[in-house]
Amino acid sequence: MKEQELIPHLFRTEYSKIVAVLSKLFGIEYMETAEDIVSDTFLLAAETWGLKGLPKNPTAWLYTVSKNKAIDFLRREKLFTGKIIPAIKPESISPEHEIDLSSKNINDSQLQMMFAICHPCIPTEAQIGLSLNILCGFGGEEIADAFLTNKETIYKRLARAKEKLRTEKVEIELPVQSEINSRLETVLTTLYLLFSEGYYSTSKNTILRKDLCIEAMRLNLMLIQNEQTNTAPANALLALMCFHSSRFEARTNQNGDIILYEEQDESLWNKELIEKGEHYLNCASTGTRLSKYHLEAAIAYWHTNKKDTKEKWENILQLYNKLLQIEYSPIAALNRTYALAKANGKEEAIIEAEKLGLSDDHLYHSLLGNLYSGLDNAKALQHFKTALALARSGTDRSAITKNIDRLNS
Repeated sequence: MKEQELIPHLFRTEYSKIVAVLSKLFGIEYMETAEDIVSDTFLLAAETWGLKGLPKNPTAWLYTVSKNKAIDFLRREKLFTGKIIPAIKPESISPEHEIDLSSKNINDSQLQMMFAICHPCIPTEAQIGLSLNILCGFGGEEIADAFLTNKETIYKRLARAKEKLRTEKVEIELPVQSEINSRLETVLTTLYLLFSEGYYSTSKNTILRKDLCIEAMRLNLMLIQNEQTNTAPANALLALMCFHSSRFEARTNQNGDIILYEEQDESLWNKELIEKGEHYLNCASTGTRLSKYHLEAAIAYWHTNKKDTKEKWENILQLYNKLLQIEYSPIAALNRTYALAKANGKEEAIIEAEKLGLSDDHLYHSLLGNLYSGLDNAKALQHFKTALALARSGTDRSAITKNIDRLNS
């Protein structure tokens, strides 16, 4: 991997790990200091590696430099609280002993940070936004896209949230079990958004960002590997991620263009990930609560069987019906309409689709374009042209253009 590609990749995979460890060490009131230290480390990497070339182990280089910067900060500020024995002199601080960047401590710190950020003293939207920022390395623009708002609003929201966590003196630790259960929904929502941004990225004008998806799966797996956070919804969400990510290699062609589900080469699907998805979905079948992740995972499971049978689409349609009852979303409503077309025919689906009235959504017009194709090609063409005008990513515009060309040929 080239330097210009490696640093953004490492920022996505390592930034949040080091920030979590340092924030736990310093205390949440110094979270911004931890972020500054790690940001400075990456800035130094960009400058140094560009001049001297890549080190043998870039990740270890980042950890070492971050440790040294953190030690300098501790010496300068004399932050020897209950987390660091007051009797220790600044000169005796050792990176190996005082700043633990082992895999276990990184995982523990990130897990604890997840629940500290999702503290009820700040609003849910701020919890999710701060999680995406601190744990996932999202920038203001990416978070703004997720919330359909502007960067300025997000920056103000994050600043208020950090200040509130400071004033409330929230500890970076796993809370009692009842608190874990109440905060877990926000944690899962954050991981769901992270995976979704990777699986269908709008902020980076690309169809697939595997690094985000892999990071979401890694953080989700951390929840499942901890007895206190290993819940049915967490398993269901990981099953959903496995099913979706199993089609990574088949979802785009060599030019980066999207390949529709019906046209994907099934031999490229990752059977091991499908089996893992089935395993986690089975693990999710405990208790009495049916979450949206259970339903979405079940829908994704049916999509791992490419046979175009009426039974398959009827099952998917019923699952969408239940999903919309639990939590309505425009995307789920659009997807339900597609399943309806497969199960009961295009005419019925068109009636239901037009009731949605999502006139500002390119996916809505793309769906209607597909539904009208073969029934009323003039209407289909009109919808595809509207979709083309609304589409934000080059990949979407390319797919819509192909549909227009097909109708015009």
